[in-house]
Amino acid sequence: MIFSLPQHRSLLRQIGLALVALAAGLAMAADPYPTKNITIVNPWAAGGPSDAIIRPIAQQLSARLGQAVIVENRAGATGTIGAAAVAKATPDGHTLFFAHVNPIAISPSLPQKLPYDPIKDFAPITLISSGPAVLVVRSDFPAKNLAEFIAYARANPGKVSYGSVGIGSNTHLAGSLLGHMSKTDMLHVPYKGSATIQTDILGGSLTTGFVTLSGAQGLIQDGRMRALAVSTAKRSSVLPDVPAVAEMLPGFEISGWYGLMAPANTPPEVIRRLNAEVTAILRTPEISTRLRDGGMESSPTTPEAFGEYIKAELVRWVNAIKVANIKE
Repeated sequence: MIFSLPQHRSLLRQIGLALVALAAGLAMAADPYPTKNITIVNPWAAGGPSDAIIRPIAQQLSARLGQAVIVENRAGATGTIGAAAVAKATPDGHTLFFAHVNPIAISPSLPQKLPYDPIKDFAPITLISSGPAVLVVRSDFPAKNLAEFIAYARANPGKVSYGSVGIGSNTHLAGSLLGHMSKTDMLHVPYKGSATIQTDILGGSLTTGFVTLSGAQGLIQDGRMRALAVSTAKRSSVLPDVPAVAEMLPGFEISGWYGLMAPANTPPEVIRRLNAEVTAILRTPEISTRLRDGGMESSPTTPEAFGEYIKAELVRWVNAIKVANIKE
């Protein structure tokens, strides 16, 4: 086919425009993630055990992605305030949620209606870590072990108080389940954070509480607190001499976990990139050792496996909530 000169120029012009459009499209498609700072919302107070886990991970993630990764603490309502903020965020991978068992697996079964759905409003990225809480008392408390503690609580109904990080939290349910299974009457005292629980136990205004190993380990090691039992089904490698509650009360199991999630509809390629980077970070000796020293196990998963784990957790916590008899 032979083109006239005007036709030839017109064809070249159309080809040129098409190439410009293609180049622009390719540039947009190749636009690397992330394009700005990333915010990881931590639903717990600054300076607590959760910060000790996520901040070193955020630092390494920043180095890998070439963008600042900022940890923003949005505490309150056992983690649900932070969760709600992320659920409503733009799903572009620049706002992430440092997910925890409380707002994702426990709170959805509590009487109060949540402004988010843990399955529909979030995209799982990976499980980060899991581990036990530890039942502690002041070092001069009369009970030297769990059996003596239960005997003391039975002999002093209503006088033994236990702290938790809020009504419906995993630490509340752990104390409630312990009271139910041991047939003891203990007083629940909700707090806003675990650090204050430990302070009040040391001060004598609170008897006991299930607290994170990472937060209590130093106090246990220096002899200011006594560890009576861990909440997981088996003993912790960090405190191998401390029995699990289940050794005396079979069937008792309360564990805590952290993970990383994004708002629903975040692009799959962003989820895959974040999963790969965070999984690699969790496998580094620095992070895995830090988690283990804090009583947690590094637990990286695929996004799909984390999603299935959350579904199973939602079912598992229903019984503990029934035992706690939470009305509001």
